[in-house]
Amino acid sequence: MKFTDKFPQGLAQRPFFTFEFFPPRTDQGFENLASRISRLAALSPLGVSVTWGAGGATKDRSLELAALTQHEYGLDTLLHLTCTNARAGSVDAALKDAQEGGIENILALRGDPPRGQEEWVPSDPRFAHAIDLVTYIRESYGDHFCIGVAAYPDGHPDKLIDEDKDLDYLKAKVDAGANFIVTQLFYDIDGFLRWLKKVRERGITVPVIPGIMPIQTYSSFQRLTKLTGAHVPDHVHDALKPISHDDQLVKDYGVTLAVGMIRKLVSEGAVPGVHFCTLNLEKSVQRVLENLQWTGMHAHPHNRLIADLAKKSEAGSDLVVTPETATHDATQSLASITVTDGEAGRGELNNAASWDDFPNGRFGDFKSPAFGAQDPWGNSGVAINEMLKQWRNPKTLGELTQIFLDHLHSKISTTPFSPTPLSPESLTILPELEQLTKRGWWTVGSQPVVNGASSSDEVFGWGPRAGYVFQKGFVEFFCEEKDVDMLQKRIEEHGTGWVHFVAGNYRGDHRSNVPDDGRNAVTWGVFPGQEIIQTTIIERESFLSWKEEAFTIWSEWASCYRPGSEEHKLLESIRDRRWLINIIHHDYQNPRALWDFVLGKVDGTA
Repeated sequence: MKFTDKFPQGLAQRPFFTFEFFPPRTDQGFENLASRISRLAALSPLGVSVTWGAGGATKDRSLELAALTQHEYGLDTLLHLTCTNARAGSVDAALKDAQEGGIENILALRGDPPRGQEEWVPSDPRFAHAIDLVTYIRESYGDHFCIGVAAYPDGHPDKLIDEDKDLDYLKAKVDAGANFIVTQLFYDIDGFLRWLKKVRERGITVPVIPGIMPIQTYSSFQRLTKLTGAHVPDHVHDALKPISHDDQLVKDYGVTLAVGMIRKLVSEGAVPGVHFCTLNLEKSVQRVLENLQWTGMHAHPHNRLIADLAKKSEAGSDLVVTPETATHDATQSLASITVTDGEAGRGELNNAASWDDFPNGRFGDFKSPAFGAQDPWGNSGVAINEMLKQWRNPKTLGELTQIFLDHLHSKISTTPFSPTPLSPESLTILPELEQLTKRGWWTVGSQPVVNGASSSDEVFGWGPRAGYVFQKGFVEFFCEEKDVDMLQKRIEEHGTGWVHFVAGNYRGDHRSNVPDDGRNAVTWGVFPGQEIIQTTIIERESFLSWKEEAFTIWSEWASCYRPGSEEHKLLESIRDRRWLINIIHHDYQNPRALWDFVLGKVDGTA
């Protein structure tokens, strides 16, 4: 069913809500997302949306996930579709697959800006902007698809596009055939309402659905607001500052903030419903809906679950339904069906609904649906020309090394592998990272040893207060194959079981001494009344998933420069020749253990 056919007619109707999911990177994550979606389906959203990686990077997974939500769970599905960097014919193939799969809703997006604006030539010249996609869908499929488009209340990610120009583009997309608008996430309600007034003054009358993302952790909030350019009001900053090192309090505040935002939007009569960016997590959005009393008997009229409960009552059941018991009954009964004993995260205290509530760092649990969380809509928000000023024009290995060193020393704020400056935690091991980088071992991930730091520690803390956190040291870097040979030999001869590694290259070769079923928890926390929470886990599957992305980044960086240029040839040769290696030392009581080992002080080769 088309979304617009289900939108409430008139703002007096109860608002609706939709959920957004991204296709997980791993098979295990995909399987566990299915059970997560089944639990959220019990809350009766109007529909769900499925994101689409830039250039169709997640095409197969996105279509598979859309088929699951559409057919297995009966949820009308909005399939995101990006057009820039798409291969010739891929848009046609995706639309054909969507039509054959019974999907009637498309969110037409530009996606990531083309890499290297001066040199870039679209592989499918029909599609460079979202309006091209909207126009093509209407011309090719008539009214078969209900089309949504994106809007940016806090300004377009490309800062060269001012608000007036962006509103012109939005009007053009609607005039081309878009049926509704979904906004990028925002936290400034007053700013949104001012923007919405300007939208209406432009003669844009289609429904506008605000994108709401409950704050999950302070670090992810900082990253995503920077990436999307979202304006954060002072009152939000002021509320988060004293609790920023308590992930549970941050999550609680995120729920409270989202509830307040939605209540104001509804009381202003501004929107017919809201779109939740879930990041494939479930507890926060469920809590928001419960606080709004939009679940159970308060849910949307399309609520099949309440109809089932009503039938039970008519059949003579002594069940008394209240909003609270309805939600509890729905969630618990469905979870008991869909959560098998083998499902990741199953446990008395740490059940599947919340076992990954505190994702931490690149290497979360690869079985988690939230592993490798993508940014909203596959859009980096990065102005590539601005980034190239920092990354310059590397033509030699020495110039590449200098870029990584400049990032360590905060002379530049990003590299293609690190979108933010070094964290305070990484600064504690800056001398060691500098030593490795000067060897030409370009570090892209690391963490120091932590042995029982307070969970409220300003540098190392995470999770609820009144707990203790632990970390094993690990480091990850690009190096030559001969370096991998040397390090592997050192680990075999001197590691004595304390050191694990996994390494891989662009061609698909990989090496490791981690057992096939080995799972190295390198960050964990102990908190009152809870099971031990493991937030960073490194094993082959998570590493190999990240490794694929890492070598793709070399390709994308190379594409910023003219084909055949020295920069282009250098970066592609690095991609083709280098290895990515991750080394873990399990002695978390010795801060020097990892560094002495990697730098060769254990065998006299330093």
